[in-house]
Amino acid sequence: MQVTQAYRFALNPSPRQERMLSSHAGAARYAWNWGLAACRDRYDAEGKWWSGAELHRLWNKAKKADSALGWWSENSKCVYQEAFRDLERALRDFVRSRKGARGGRHLGFPRFKKRGRCRDSFRFSTGALRCAGRTVTLPRLGVIATHESTRKLARRLDNGTARILSATVSRTAHRWHVSFTVRIDRDVPGRHARPGSAVGVDLGVATLLTAVDDHGTVIEITGPKALRAGLRKLRRLSKAHSRTQRGSANRTKAAGRLARHHARVANVRADALHKATSDLASRYETVVVEDLNVSGMVAHRRLARAVTDQGFGIARRMLAYKTGWHDGRLIVADRWFPSSKTCSGCGGRKPSLTLAERTFRCDACGLVLGRDVNAARNLLALAASGTERLNACGGDVRPGPGRAAAREAGTRHCARRSDRDRHRANDGYLSGELIPSPAPHGTVNGTC
Repeated sequence: MQVTQAYRFALNPSPRQERMLSSHAGAARYAWNWGLAACRDRYDAEGKWWSGAELHRLWNKAKKADSALGWWSENSKCVYQEAFRDLERALRDFVRSRKGARGGRHLGFPRFKKRGRCRDSFRFSTGALRCAGRTVTLPRLGVIATHESTRKLARRLDNGTARILSATVSRTAHRWHVSFTVRIDRDVPGRHARPGSAVGVDLGVATLLTAVDDHGTVIEITGPKALRAGLRKLRRLSKAHSRTQRGSANRTKAAGRLARHHARVANVRADALHKATSDLASRYETVVVEDLNVSGMVAHRRLARAVTDQGFGIARRMLAYKTGWHDGRLIVADRWFPSSKTCSGCGGRKPSLTLAERTFRCDACGLVLGRDVNAARNLLALAASGTERLNACGGDVRPGPGRAAAREAGTRHCARRSDRDRHRANDGYLSGELIPSPAPHGTVNGTC
């Protein structure tokens, strides 16, 4: 089974290499702004954009004619080309978002990038892209040391089971990273190691996840709550940063300390989610989760911080591809399926259940059970009915009353896609397509 996977390594560049990395990031930022200005000018005159390839041809002419652009040869040509491709993708997503053909939040018109106010990042798609030992080789940058061993990817490259497609270099806080996008021949077993096993997973705020498997075993993972644990230090660093003078060296140092703390919180959260989802995907063939309205939960002022600290969306995305790696499947319960209000013993449903009630008490059969455990049991019950319907009718059928379950799109066993996914696949983008004029400068909400 061929999959596209990313390998990310922390770089340990020399001072000279760090200056070169910053130069490449600045070149990518300049190319983005140059292409965006050209697209705006053409749209004002002709009502259509430049494509990425057209922008690259215009850039090749402009860089030779304009003496002020003589510095372009100091950086790799891929930096400019990939920046134009990113701009084309951003404009395409903006058009599709305006038409309602793109899922997710509504995207605004692309904005100009400013140093210090955007993420430093650039990408290589051609040239020498290699890794060996504790080093990586990148075009124009040469051999750069890494903080960790690259043996895991180097072994696959030597065996011929992996091929590097591109390398994206970015800076997070004080550290540079390189992410290799790799096409891998992954050995997926013909069947899961534990065929027939199933687990229902309820994501929560008090605990990261509460799961009940087909043997009745209850699994509770509290989660690190990284943001809550580091909130006191975060407030202290934020106050120290706000007290410094703009443009001073002390402000730069304070911003670095604050960024390092944010990066640590994100790393602790990602580590816990990776361990929890990997364990579930390897132990159970069928994993049932809820389709939570995360954006609505974040809008609640008392729940927003706790919800974002758990990372519900990241957990579901990880389960989606990790179950496929183990020849398993992920079933997503409908958003309106009353997993918490339904009694797992008799099937009775409560008319209302507040968030403060952490214990479920059934008035019909007298069952007293933890709220999250009861919800996990109800999700587990969908596994049997979901398997029966999915084998008979395909991935889009939602079995049971109230549209109980649906197959997660993108998993290995997904039989067919939803109407929205089919529309996305068939919707081509033409750079010359007319769309309503974008909002004036300074009034556009959102970024691409």
